[in-house]
Amino acid sequence: MAEVTTSAPPKQSFSFSDKKTRGQIYQVITIALLVWFVWWIINNLSTNMDEQNIKFGFEFLNTQAGFGIIQSLIGYTEESSYGRVFLVGLLNTLLVAFVGCILATIVGFLVGVGRLSSNWLINKISTVYVELFRNIPLLLQIFFWYHAVLKPLPAPRDAHAKGDQLWLSLTNNGLLTPKPIPESGFGIVLLGLLFGIVTTILIARWANKRQMATGQRFPVLWTSLGLILGLPLVIFMFLGSPLHWEPGQMGTFRPEGGKGLNMIPEFIALLIALVVYTAAFIAEIVRAGIQAVSHGQTEAAYALGLRPGFTLRLIIIPQAMRVIIPPLTSQYLNLTKNSSLATAIAYPDLVATFAGTVLNQTGKAVEIIMMTMLVYLTISLVTSIFMNWYNERVKLVER
Repeated sequence: MAEVTTSAPPKQSFSFSDKKTRGQIYQVITIALLVWFVWWIINNLSTNMDEQNIKFGFEFLNTQAGFGIIQSLIGYTEESSYGRVFLVGLLNTLLVAFVGCILATIVGFLVGVGRLSSNWLINKISTVYVELFRNIPLLLQIFFWYHAVLKPLPAPRDAHAKGDQLWLSLTNNGLLTPKPIPESGFGIVLLGLLFGIVTTILIARWANKRQMATGQRFPVLWTSLGLILGLPLVIFMFLGSPLHWEPGQMGTFRPEGGKGLNMIPEFIALLIALVVYTAAFIAEIVRAGIQAVSHGQTEAAYALGLRPGFTLRLIIIPQAMRVIIPPLTSQYLNLTKNSSLATAIAYPDLVATFAGTVLNQTGKAVEIIMMTMLVYLTISLVTSIFMNWYNERVKLVER
């Protein structure tokens, strides 16, 4: 029997006409240009700083700041360092961004669903809301809420007498509410709340698997309310209410410091403007996501006897989320970055305090701007990573 020999395929020589080869060459050239561009920027910056005898470094963060900040979530005095100023501005930025994203999502979903409502009044109010606030620049809205709504309010000394207890007061000095003062045993109440939240998540997962397997629904809503609200409340009452509320007290010209919980008007105006503006865009995203779901899904649900509320919550919204989540992520990023407009009304966020006052006092423009940019970049990347993870959880899986 003749022996069959096979020869190895000839090696392909380099050819620029090959698509894969061209792609690799373009990638190498792009990376080389990018590396050169970064090196050129760093070298140019270093040369200019040497010519002007400017020393690069972050030693200034340990220097005493010497100025006050009207809102601080952590301890701060004029004797604190510039590093402390950075932390104060960062926390103020995170506060308005976090609360703003939550409130904008709630308002946006309500308005978006309202735009598709069969009720004429709700539909028209939602439409006017979207078309009005979406087309007015955000900076003008911030000025409106601050200068036209909050600043014309009466001063504290005109609204209250000296020595009055202030349980709820809205003046041009801000919104004053009672301050919660925890007592011994309140930590156990918080542990009960944490236990209720974790248990609710586990029960919700179990109920979803059970419904997919048997078609039987479990009352997750009432169970979660009992665990998250009822359980901590029972523990709270059993321990003798280990929490009391301290109202504010009016001084000679304004409420006394340290008593009550005061939200400054700058924070209120910025938060309202960010929520109202961003919610208008989220509403359109929600409306588009709901309309992207085939109308046959609604007809099939009605044919099975499901009520409109259950149809929207259990069938339409879950399918619409795969369309809603990606653009919703962009709105969260925009809200966080738009919070930097706070400097226009002197809200002490990161840009106003650190990239503003500290930069003017120290002259460390490169270091301060670099730190500020890295903070916003980090916040945006963390938000994107979380939303992409959530998008993977809610997207439809083809079988």
